Amino acid sequence: MLAEERFALILNLLAEKRTATVQELCEALNASESTIRRDLTELDRQGRLNKVHGGATLPDGQFLADEPTMAAKETLAVGQKRSIAQAAADLVRAGDFVYIDAGSTTLAMVRALSGPALDAHYVTNGIAHARLLAQKSCNVCVPGGLLRPKTEAIIGAAALMSLQQFNFTKAFLGANGVTLGAGFTTPDPEEAAVKAMASRRARETWFLVDDSKFGRVYPAVISELYGGAILTNRCPEPKYKQLTLVKETEL
Repeated sequence: MLAEERFALILNLLAEKRTATVQELCEALNASESTIRRDLTELDRQGRLNKVHGGATLPDGQFLADEPTMAAKETLAVGQKRSIAQAAADLVRAGDFVYIDAGSTTLAMVRALSGPALDAHYVTNGIAHARLLAQKSCNVCVPGGLLRPKTEAIIGAAALMSLQQFNFTKAFLGANGVTLGAGFTTPDPEEAAVKAMASRRARETWFLVDDSKFGRVYPAVISELYGGAILTNRCPEPKYKQLTLVKETEL
């Protein structure tokens, strides 16, 4: 196989997965580790990918604006979200006053709540989240506002005013994209405003993002990278750890 053919296959794989390890690329291309490492070095030199320890990612900052529905999101990165959700649920203590954002990973977190975490108090702008928390007999408050059909999230001025009344010990938020330069981003400005308000009212903020979210930029900014800690299955770029706390579930 010619080098340019390998380059194309590597970039196509990254376009699908956002990140890839050297081992994954070796298996996909049926090539040796030394060949893949040379290819990654050359593609990094050309600016077509970022070579990181053990693999590669797409260049930071791919701009996107589309957003799948809540139902569609629940079918994506299921295993990664489950591991992140369990790690997030394990952070909740009985005495906490917790904000849980709408979204598929945070919904998985609600499913994972058990034991003393069920005695915490919760506020959520996710309709499905509130229903599940109620089914678990948790104390849950839902802010007023407008319901955004695509994400089933409560947004708008009334939601912002509601959140100003609270002080949270922990906030667990979702984000569609995270980059070193743009921070945490999402497609909808009104959802971004609610997320940002919840983060400002929280002592600790955790962004639950699987590794496919890294390197993506969406129109609406939630916060700069230092505005919250990252809870992920795998962080593809060590530089993130220099700017904020990063907790990985795959070590």
